[in-house]
Amino acid sequence: MPELPEVETTRRGIAPYLEGQRVSRVVVRERRLRWPIPEDLDVRLSGQRFVSVQRRAKYLLLNAEVGTLISHLGMSGNLRLVEAGLPAAKHEHVDIELESGLALRYTDPRRFGAMLWTADPQQHELLLRLGPEPLTDLFDGERLFQQSRGRSMAVKPFIMDNAVVVGVGNIYATEALFAAGIDPRRPAGGISRARYVRLGIEIKRVLAHAIERGGTTLRDFIGGDGQPGYFQQELFVYGRGEEPCKVCGTVLRNVTLGQRASVFCPRCQS
Repeated sequence: MPELPEVETTRRGIAPYLEGQRVSRVVVRERRLRWPIPEDLDVRLSGQRFVSVQRRAKYLLLNAEVGTLISHLGMSGNLRLVEAGLPAAKHEHVDIELESGLALRYTDPRRFGAMLWTADPQQHELLLRLGPEPLTDLFDGERLFQQSRGRSMAVKPFIMDNAVVVGVGNIYATEALFAAGIDPRRPAGGISRARYVRLGIEIKRVLAHAIERGGTTLRDFIGGDGQPGYFQQELFVYGRGEEPCKVCGTVLRNVTLGQRASVFCPRCQS
């Protein structure tokens, strides 16, 4: 599943080609995504200019002069730029054609993504109760410490809770906890302020570095420019269960937390 760095990489890839451009038409070949694509999307969006392309958590916000298109890439979706009129292959469900001669094409083999229209994205039910963005000053280890008090759940699913902080998905939670030396199985409420301060720093560092490296190439992800991410080459623990730790050589262990697979080093993380 594309996580925050992959979505941010897509945003940076498509924004220069969308912002300031007018939509000539919207071609919808398949409306049955996680939620149906609005029947009147072509009417609402055609003729408008895109003002900006933003990201909130793992949602892309394509802001037009009036209204916003909210897009989510689901499990396997991607957005990329193609020549308008290029014949569509299987699973290429939507084209947003621009007067520039390009089209923003949405591909989603599993159809778990979304394209929804809203007049006010800040009040949309999908975005209304989200926590702070991890790469802003609204998030730090002190927030994690305060939010964790009295919580018995394991620390890994705790930091993956979008009400606590958005966009810390499975890959980057696993890597940040390793970098901070925290066992992902530990109860969230039993971790000290000092260790949460370190974890907050590592979450920011890992996510920022992954964005710089273009995200992580896993399964179907490609960025908005059609290029894959390269952070996967630098993963310390995610997907490396039963392999030796790159730091100490101890065999990495697999565990399931919050119904998600996790990997940790029993020596480096406590």
